[in-house]
Amino acid sequence: MVRKDPNKPKGRMSSYAFFVKFCREEVKNQSVNFSEFSKSCSERWKCMGDGDKQKFHDCADQDKQRYEREMCHYVPPKGMKKKGRRKKKDPNAPKRNLSAFFLYSNDERAKIKALNPSYGIGDIAKVLSGQWRNIGTAQKAKYDHAAVMDKERYVKAMAEYKEKAKSKRKSSSSSSSSSSSSSSSSSSSDEE
Repeated sequence: MVRKDPNKPKGRMSSYAFFVKFCREEVKNQSVNFSEFSKSCSERWKCMGDGDKQKFHDCADQDKQRYEREMCHYVPPKGMKKKGRRKKKDPNAPKRNLSAFFLYSNDERAKIKALNPSYGIGDIAKVLSGQWRNIGTAQKAKYDHAAVMDKERYVKAMAEYKEKAKSKRKSSSSSSSSSSSSSSSSSSSDEE
């Protein structure tokens, strides 16, 4: 498990967070119900004019500048993973295999939508799952068999995809090494 770096700069606070901090100072020595406190802060914030909110916006801007300044100088320790987006999926990679339920859903979704045009995605999913639980074993076996076939297709396609990727890497690494060796041989011939 990756632990949080204790030396990483503290995150920046929003203007609303500064306002809540200000409200908390007002009721510091009183015992306060958190949900009631949150609601009252929210109501007060909504009722405040832009002029009253400005000092909190200024605090947030200063804190943002502080955070950006500290992050410029921050170097994460080795081994810490950066938070961020997932690696982009290769569009040429084969599509994943579908389960029996998803194959069934693909067949039945249009029928349900035609019967109930007002249904949203969630409503349709509920109907499909209810139908799936109640269909007979013979019909389920049909979709189970189709799912097994789709799994075989995926495994085969993935093996071909990985083989192509492997051969591309080999050809690109061999072409780059041959181009570097040819450039070094041409530079040595230039020296003569």
